[in-house]
Amino acid sequence: MKKVLFLCVANSARSQMAEGLGRHILGPEVEVSSAGSQPSKVNPYAIEAMREVGIDISGHHSKSVDDVNAAAVDLVVTLCADEVCPVLPGRVQRLHWPIQDPATSDPTVSPEQMRDRFRTAREEIRGRITGLAGELARAE
Repeated sequence: MKKVLFLCVANSARSQMAEGLGRHILGPEVEVSSAGSQPSKVNPYAIEAMREVGIDISGHHSKSVDDVNAAAVDLVVTLCADEVCPVLPGRVQRLHWPIQDPATSDPTVSPEQMRDRFRTAREEIRGRITGLAGELARAE
């Protein structure tokens, strides 16, 4: 079984959505997880954005990259854009998908703008995971 780990900083938005989408798109033959270098909590807008496409991540929790067994991971996908991405040491295949963090503490961003930001990130992640599914299928 192939094991894919999605990494970002807080493990609250992009990597959580990627974990949910990855499980949905890649299916049971791929073990999908996520983690972050500074785990916090799953962003409510991420939960809402995923619910809109029929995927429930409300039971997810943020996890630390320090708790990941690097030897058990086949592929690491980092999702950081402007921040410094966490690093998983070891010999592992790596992909970098620079996706802007949809979460912001900017008080001028309205709730609807936040929803749009999360939807945009979700759709970019979904497209990349769909492409990854094709690559994994061809590699078998």
